Amino acid sequence: MSGIRVECPRELNQDTGRALLEDVRERMRGEDGRSLVLDFAQTDTMDTFGAAWLVDIARFVRTCNADFRFEGQHDAVAEFIDLIGPGLSGTEEQEEEPENLFERIGGEGFGVAEEARQLFSLFLDAVYWTFIGPIEGRGLRWGLVAEELYEMGVRAIWINSIMNALLGLIVAMLSAAQLRTVGLDIYVADLTVIAFARELAAVMTAVVVSARTGAAIAAELATMKVQEEIDALRGMGLKVPQFLVAPKVLALLIAMPCLTVIAMYMGVFGGAVWGMGVLGFSGEVWFRQTIEALTEGDVVQGLLKSLFFAVAIVLIGCHNGLRVRGGSRGVGLMTTRAVVMDIFIIVVIDMIFAVVFYYVL
Repeated sequence: MSGIRVECPRELNQDTGRALLEDVRERMRGEDGRSLVLDFAQTDTMDTFGAAWLVDIARFVRTCNADFRFEGQHDAVAEFIDLIGPGLSGTEEQEEEPENLFERIGGEGFGVAEEARQLFSLFLDAVYWTFIGPIEGRGLRWGLVAEELYEMGVRAIWINSIMNALLGLIVAMLSAAQLRTVGLDIYVADLTVIAFARELAAVMTAVVVSARTGAAIAAELATMKVQEEIDALRGMGLKVPQFLVAPKVLALLIAMPCLTVIAMYMGVFGGAVWGMGVLGFSGEVWFRQTIEALTEGDVVQGLLKSLFFAVAIVLIGCHNGLRVRGGSRGVGLMTTRAVVMDIFIIVVIDMIFAVVFYYVL
């Protein structure tokens, strides 16, 4: 294979580099397959602009299916060429082949498995630092527990009460429209109290708490992660689950059943408003029917659900907050993701309870 030799100028800069490229293009025109040799014997200086033009020359030569070599470099020029050697090597970058369907499915599967492992690890740490650590004298931030209890529980009472009262009114309204056709209006009281004791109070409270508390937890920890406060805590030798996760878990485990009980009362109250105000029943008749329909197992089922919902909301919020990437946009994305995951897991837990209580026990 014959070669084309080109002598480089004494000073390789922006202007001479452009001229060198034009010279190479002129000589290589119609000469595909021939090699190009750049002779740097006369070149004493070269700047970054000249180096950039050399990279362009190497790229052009590759498009001509030719070899590219350089020789005669010395002193500072030789050091500069060694520095940019990978760009002049003539090796073409290989385009990454797009993933096929099975590779994408496998990648997503490994990602889900890794996230599940991280969430389970966080669960174990939360259980230890919430219940076992304090017994062993490892300490718990009781002051922060009180603050979280006020924020998660006390400040959520009003919105939770209003939501469940309105839901109770809606349930009574819709069920009365059906039961009235067969003359069983009084059973609206039974339906309302059983629905709220078993399902609606716990689920609606969990949705309200996930929108308030779950989003707040994710945003708080994500902001701390972005601002490197989490790394600072670890650098000081502090355990993140002990100082940030455990107080939230314990606070919501206390607040969630209390909010659920309030939700049960407010849901029944909303149904009673419709029963007494529209259906025309007296308070004595309505509430006697309500109490007779309610069983201890219904209340236990609702409260037990609330405990599982509480753990899920806190862990999902903390998990997403600690996994944030990027800046403020990452905080927003993880906050949204936490709320969506909360609601999905709430429905899954409720479904599991339904299967266990109605088909197993």
